[in-house]
Amino acid sequence: MLVTDLEANRDLCETDSILFGAALAVCRITGAKLSTAGCATGQSSAITAWRIRIEERIAKARALIGRLICFRSGNTRPRIVRTVRMAIAGTNVSLSQPDITQKLTERIDDLKHIIAA
Repeated sequence: MLVTDLEANRDLCETDSILFGAALAVCRITGAKLSTAGCATGQSSAITAWRIRIEERIAKARALIGRLICFRSGNTRPRIVRTVRMAIAGTNVSLSQPDITQKLTERIDDLKHIIAA
């Protein structure tokens, strides 16, 4: 069976998959233990790069929400103020405006929606 599959096959990844399947079948039949520590198929349990990036973005958004809430509640430490300025950069909002708490609430809601998405 391997001969016909390998002759019809022209792709290296497919050849690797066929040989791994054959080796796995032999190990199961003989009862031998198979270590998948260095195999490419063992990487399926690892966290993917796109998932890590999304989780990092969520963590940054949560940290930003926390600092915006601190500022809204009256905390004016320099690090908090600097973070708030970066968060509202590019908008026509300044920290001295009277409706800054409403703008901060809107920004917090936007970040919460981003996290939910």
